[in-house]
Amino acid sequence: MSSKGFRIFVAALFLGCAQTGAAAASGPDLTVGLRYVPPPFVGGAKVRTPESIETLLAGEVAARQQRGAKFIEFDATASSVSMDSVDFAVADLPKSQARRQGGRAIAIATGQVTRPMAIMRTDTDIKSWRQLKGRTVCLAQDGRYVGRIAERYGAIEQVYRAPADSLLALRTGECDAAVHDDTMLKALLRFPEWKKFSASLPPGEAAEQYFLVPAGSEDLAKQLKEMVGRWKSQAYFNKLISDMTRDIAFEVYLDQTVPDCH
Repeated sequence: MSSKGFRIFVAALFLGCAQTGAAAASGPDLTVGLRYVPPPFVGGAKVRTPESIETLLAGEVAARQQRGAKFIEFDATASSVSMDSVDFAVADLPKSQARRQGGRAIAIATGQVTRPMAIMRTDTDIKSWRQLKGRTVCLAQDGRYVGRIAERYGAIEQVYRAPADSLLALRTGECDAAVHDDTMLKALLRFPEWKKFSASLPPGEAAEQYFLVPAGSEDLAKQLKEMVGRWKSQAYFNKLISDMTRDIAFEVYLDQTVPDCH
C-alpha cells in the first residue's frame, strides 16, 4: 500500500466507514475487538495518521471476508478474557500471556514486536527512564503506553489526539520527552530534521501483536495465518511503518508554525 493509500484508508475509517468493502458485503459486519477504538471523524478536523495499525489490519481481514467491520473495545490483558463478543481481536501481548489464552482463543502472531521508546532534545538531562519522574511526557491517545509511563515512572503525562500532535509538542517545548512505539520512532529519527531530537532511552519491555480468534473458529484462523504469511513474504509491515512515519513527519512539518523550542 502506498503512503497515499494508507492516508485514504485511515481517513475512511475516521469518517465512520468501517464497512470495508460494504458494496460487496456478503454477510453481517465482523465484530472486531481493539484496545482502542478511534472516534468518528469530525468534519473540519485535520486527518491524522494514527500510531496504531490495528484498524488497518482489521480492515484488511474484513475486505478478505467481503464484509464490514464493527469495532468494540477489548482488553486482551484482562485476567479473565471472554471471546464471546467478538469474531476476532487484534492485541499486543507478551508471549507468555498469549500462551495463557488456553482453550478460549487461537493466538496467531503477526510477527510485529513493539516496545516503548522515548525521544528527547539532544541537550536533555534525562538519561534513564527513572529520570522521567516529575517530567512531562507526551503520548498519543491511540498509543499503547497511555497511563503506563505515569504509573511506572511517575511522569506527568500529556495525551494528544495523534502522534503528530505529541511530537509537535516535543519540538515546541511543551514536554520533556515523547513516548511512542520504537518501530515508528526509529524510522522517524532517520529524517535529518529530527537530529536535534534524537536523544533516546533504550526501548522497554516487548509485546508481540496477535490476532485472537475464538476457539472453534478454525476457518478464520486458517485465513489469518495465510494472510500473515503473505504479509511477511512481502515485507508488508516494514513498508507500512515506513509510510506511516513519513506521513506523521509531514503532518508535524505542516503544523509547526513556531520554531523548535530553544
